Amino acid sequence: MRDENKRENIRVEIERAQNAIDSADLLFKNGYYNDTVSRLYYFALYHVRALLFSKGFEPKTHEGALKLMSLHFVKTGELEPRYLHIFSRLMKYRGEADYNPSYVFTSEDYEEFRRDAVSLAEKIKNFLKEKGYLE
Repeated sequence: MRDENKRENIRVEIERAQNAIDSADLLFKNGYYNDTVSRLYYFALYHVRALLFSKGFEPKTHEGALKLMSLHFVKTGELEPRYLHIFSRLMKYRGEADYNPSYVFTSEDYEEFRRDAVSLAEKIKNFLKEKGYLE
């Protein structure tokens, strides 16, 4: 992947992420808490994909994105482990929200998960700015 392709792919993922969090906020305002958890996960995933694109990685699965983030950013010391934990936890809860009808999330859950997801997104965007992929 060439640098100009990386930049475009990163831009698209960040745009998708913004749409996901906007959707999550709308769902939250209307009381659809389980659906908000799913959208927050995708907000985080799109940021992680943008991060991975910066090194030329194109994950094919959700688990692949998690593993690549761990190997190429956390284990190298470029990201603190807490960011991997945030992403992993959102992934787990997205599965519960989407596939386990007995799992019920609350507005407090959403607020906590949103804070964590935004923290992850800010860290990734700062990294991408430092590397010259975002303005």
